[in-house]
This record gives sequence, structure tokens and C-alpha cells, in this order.
Amino acid sequence: METDKLMKYIAIGSVITAIGLFTYVVNASNMVSYLSEDPKVCINCHVMNTQYATWQHSSHRESATCVDCHLPRDSFIDKMVAKSRDGFNHSVAMTFRTYPHNIRVTEEAADRIQGSCISCHRETVSQMMENNKSYLDSAGSNADRKCWDCHRIMAHGSTRSLITAPNNLGVKENYNISK
Repeated sequence: METDKLMKYIAIGSVITAIGLFTYVVNASNMVSYLSEDPKVCINCHVMNTQYATWQHSSHRESATCVDCHLPRDSFIDKMVAKSRDGFNHSVAMTFRTYPHNIRVTEEAADRIQGSCISCHRETVSQMMENNKSYLDSAGSNADRKCWDCHRIMAHGSTRSLITAPNNLGVKENYNISK
């Protein structure tokens, strides 16, 4: 009987500890803020300050946010799956400090970004593809090139590293989820 009570208290204590740790992690990591589409969420991690700073000074600032370019636009489910997968990968990289100083987009994310470019600039791209068919044979086709192969400064500038924007440390803005 005494052992049963002790086990009951240990189980209750373990559950309370787990809930407390989970609450701490949610609060410390601003986890709830990642459900937002506000670009300031992307600078919760200091390594994204340069990307945020260069986007702020780009022509895309007025028309597209991070989510508009970096996440799927076809369905809410696809967007949340990509956001969850990227968020998990980012949290692992931030926790274990496995990210490079010069952050590069993954091939999957590059395909999503390319799709977003084409979606927003459909008329221009369709004309370019027609010109491509007219002037190049299949061996010289540019169809597999990414938009940023030519448009390097869109939307994050020509160089993407921790030293791109000299004052990028001043960019850090706290995201307030009570807005």
C-alpha cells in the first residue's frame, strides 16, 4: 500500500515536471509565434538577421513576406507540413549549432521558392519561356535554371552571410504574440 502511494506521487510529480518543462520550452522558444506569417518571426533566431535586413531593403518588401516565397502556396495542409518540417530542422540546427555561417537553401526549398517566383511573375516567365523556345535549341535550354541565377539580388541582396548587412545586429526585433 505504501509503495502504491509513493508510485502515485512519483507519477503525478513526473507529469507536473513534464508539463512545466514543455511550458518553459514553448515560452523560451516563442513556439506559438511560428504559427504567424509575420516576417519578424524569422528573426527569432539571430542567424536570420541578415536575411531579414536584406529583405527589408528589397523591392519585395511591399509585396511578399518570407512565407509567401518560402512556403507552398497551393494548400494550407502543404504549407503547414512544410512549415513543421522546416521548423523542426531549424530547431535541431539551432539547438546543436549545426548551421553554417553562410546559410544556403535546400533543394526542396529552392523548388518551392522557384514555384513562388513563377506564380507571382507568371506573365514575365511565360514570355521568357517562349523566347527560350524560339532562340535556343533543346541542348541550350535554360529551362532548368532558377530565377536567382540571373536575379541574384532578389530578394536578399547579392551576398548572404553574417557580414552582409554591417548593422544587422540592430535588426533584431522582439516578436510580441499579443499583437
